[in-house]
Amino acid sequence: MLSTLDLNFLLTQGTNLLFLILIQFGNGLLVIHKNVKVNYTRKINHFMLFFIPIFLNRDYASEEAFGLFALGAFFAVAKFIFYAKPIRERVPFIKTMFRSFDRPEDRPNTLLWLVTQTAAGYVVLITMSILFVNRGLMDLVLIPILIYGIGDGLAEPVGVRFGRHKYKTLALFTPKEYYRTLEGSFVVFLTSLVVIAAYFNYFTPPQFLIAILVVPILMTLTEAYSPHTWDAPTMFLAGFLSLFWITMV
Repeated sequence: MLSTLDLNFLLTQGTNLLFLILIQFGNGLLVIHKNVKVNYTRKINHFMLFFIPIFLNRDYASEEAFGLFALGAFFAVAKFIFYAKPIRERVPFIKTMFRSFDRPEDRPNTLLWLVTQTAAGYVVLITMSILFVNRGLMDLVLIPILIYGIGDGLAEPVGVRFGRHKYKTLALFTPKEYYRTLEGSFVVFLTSLVVIAAYFNYFTPPQFLIAILVVPILMTLTEAYSPHTWDAPTMFLAGFLSLFWITMV
């Protein structure tokens, strides 16, 4: 017989899946019929891909519910199998969803990069969340998530719309060069400042001073030098490790 925790978990996963399907399908329609840039729609997906599962599953980020937390992350990655070319080419609904994040410049690596980034991102999140819970630092877990989710989520749209100062970045599994912008990176820096400031009460005065001086610069540089489309795990790792170090002060 399923426990209350198990039933809540199943309800959470169903809610998560429904939200993602509706959002990605709607964004796909915008790309196909309204010529909305994929750079914008994929970032809407970006918010939902991490924010919905993380916020819905964060109650499972404890030693007692570690299995469910990990299982939720597994489902978040496993669902990408439905976007495999043999499936999406036969199912128009899924093909429309895929169009919402398939940037032309990322082909043919769109799905490969998305799957590996998401998987690596959740490995870092699970490991660091359990560590922070065991050290009594659960209140700080959302800091790297918010910086990545908001900062990196807005960096590309801002860069596409307002970016004038470009710099090169590389990508995994390809020699092709890609570009980011200083304007987009500044969004990451500004977001980091705001998020750290919002968590002022969770630090001692010395810790807050170090955090406000170190974390924004570190997160901005990490985003800038991360491989194209693969900044989630690197930003999570940099954020969590720097915060863990700061709490030792």
